[in-house]
Amino acid sequence: MKRSLAGLIAGVVCIAAELVAPATAADLTPVRAAYIPVVSWLPAWVAKDKGIFEKNGLDVTLSATQNLSVLPGTLGRQFDFAPSTPPDIIKAVLAGIDVVAIAGEGIETKDNPSTHLIVRKDSPITGMQDLKGKVIATPTLGAIIHVSVLHDLKKNGIDLDSIRAVEVPFPNMPDQLKAGNVDVVEALEPFAGQLLAAGNRSLGDPLLSVGDQVLYTFWISERKWATDNHAVVEAWVASLEQAKQYMDANPQEARAILAKYTKLPEPVVQKIPFVTYRFSLNAQDFAVWVNVLQELGQIAQPLDENSLVLK
Repeated sequence: MKRSLAGLIAGVVCIAAELVAPATAADLTPVRAAYIPVVSWLPAWVAKDKGIFEKNGLDVTLSATQNLSVLPGTLGRQFDFAPSTPPDIIKAVLAGIDVVAIAGEGIETKDNPSTHLIVRKDSPITGMQDLKGKVIATPTLGAIIHVSVLHDLKKNGIDLDSIRAVEVPFPNMPDQLKAGNVDVVEALEPFAGQLLAAGNRSLGDPLLSVGDQVLYTFWISERKWATDNHAVVEAWVASLEQAKQYMDANPQEARAILAKYTKLPEPVVQKIPFVTYRFSLNAQDFAVWVNVLQELGQIAQPLDENSLVLK
């Protein structure tokens, strides 16, 4: 009788253990995501390292890459989710790549800028109107920061043919600026902060020439995949939201994760301002960028901004 009772209890315990056991790898949906190793994508790293993706049923593999512009073509093949910016997705869709924005990430605001147009401390340049005939260092021609700089120059009446832009990696910009090889650099944090700490001057945040609050970064997927996998997309967005909550409550742990993925020195990581994160999207976020690209002559075809956001 005692043996029977013991066996019954053991069976109940085993069943209970199965009911509360965490999901195994077999129960999770595999997801492949690319990222750029800058602070913009920190919520995804936190969601990965703190098990938030797993709690939401996702087995996420994160892969570092350096070039946003090539990522739309990898979706549905190499990756399920990839980072993007408005000019990149707009140009990709007009080129016939069927991708769609599925989640927001970073927005640029006046009280928390992440990009700066920077000149030497002894430069005679004091504003955009002084950039006629100057050499501008940009990380990528045609990318979002340079697009916004061109937009700002045009707003200030500068002939865009009068300036020369050269591609310079962010880490090399301080040396190029100091040597006088370029007159101004398009800098992103943490490089912008280091340049300003050295005494150089900011002409302002070029992204904010587009609006007081503008969409900067977000996540994209192949449209058919996203349509067929709404539950996965919802779990991804929920994970980012929960990661942001964790970051707010545990900023130092978030910075440790930032150091891990960016491989930047601890003193630098401590000074990097977190991005203003917003994971919702709307068509108007993209409409302003469609107009900017049209005004600059970088796109000629009409585009319905509603088609850029997953319904």
